[in-house]
Amino acid sequence: MRFQANRDVFSEAVSFAVKLLPQRTTLPILSGVLLEATENGLVLSSFDYEVSARTEIAAEVTEPGRALVSGRLLADIASRLPSAAPVDFYSEESRIVVRGGSARFTLLSMPVEEYPSLPVVGQTTGVVPADAFSTAVAQVAVAASRDDVTPVITGVQLEITEDSLSLVATDRYRVAVRGIPWESAAGGPTTLTALVPARTLQEVGRTFGSTGNIAVSITGGDDRELIAFSSEKRTVTSLLIKGNFPPVKRLFPENTENYAVINTADLVEATRRVQLVLEREAALRYSFDLDGLTLEAIGSEQAQASENIDALLTGTDTVVSLKPQFLLDGLGAVHSEFVRIAFTKTENPNKPGPVLITSQSSKDKAAPDDYRYLLQPNLLLR
Repeated sequence: MRFQANRDVFSEAVSFAVKLLPQRTTLPILSGVLLEATENGLVLSSFDYEVSARTEIAAEVTEPGRALVSGRLLADIASRLPSAAPVDFYSEESRIVVRGGSARFTLLSMPVEEYPSLPVVGQTTGVVPADAFSTAVAQVAVAASRDDVTPVITGVQLEITEDSLSLVATDRYRVAVRGIPWESAAGGPTTLTALVPARTLQEVGRTFGSTGNIAVSITGGDDRELIAFSSEKRTVTSLLIKGNFPPVKRLFPENTENYAVINTADLVEATRRVQLVLEREAALRYSFDLDGLTLEAIGSEQAQASENIDALLTGTDTVVSLKPQFLLDGLGAVHSEFVRIAFTKTENPNKPGPVLITSQSSKDKAAPDDYRYLLQPNLLLR
């Protein structure tokens, strides 16, 4: 095989193809990227039996063919080739030569015939706006668990209706929910759920965030269900996580009468300052009253900290203890000048319930998005 391609386009395509490859694999061949040169251009793909990525780019192909080389090594090489010169890629006996300007690299060719076939993408289930989807994923996925002991909560649950898509994630300490518009394909199911690995979904959100629309396809297989995201000649597929996602949406209160509205940036900065004296995993104390909000950190014997900031309280005085990083994760997803922190009740009057964080456009007006983040220091699920 032999082809020539624009250096920047080629580098971006290789980077996309290898982003979701595992850092380590028991099968070295799965660390490769497959290049297929045809008269129509160049296709680059990767697959590790869980996740696949595929993209097409324009290339001047003089000898059609297929080649399999180390994905991350090719990505490093492509990103460092001279940008002013095109990339020349060709096979030379059992090796692959990559040239850019006066730079020349020789790579070992891996056996193409042993590489697994990529999953077949089914018919489109629906379409979502790429920018809204990217924002929603970034807001929600932060709440997904990173502990593989319970795989079912390492994913983001997609709940689809005829005209809306709801994203839900939890790690048992917090729950994040966001809804966005969804356009179902003709003849497609009106309700559907899919539990997608959070890491894969985050990469899709980052990669496809400015592409217009994303076509989503959910299909059943012999063993596991598959979801595919496609936009502008790029496709990512992932096996869905098996298991039943916990019914965490029922934990959200229907209404809250006791809440405080605070400037988001002020609360973020104050939390970052006061938490400096805390020991790992310790909580900050937040005291809300008519005079505002007081943050208190009792660290070691050598260091304590406190700070007061403005807050507009509605309802009774409230004191809650929250893990600062969990709070900062929720505040980072609030894309508004103000944030509303609402307090829920439990059966024990001396024990506050979880706090509900939502966006506020101003001190007295809720933001148009329906992002919700429920947080408490104790386990939400028993």
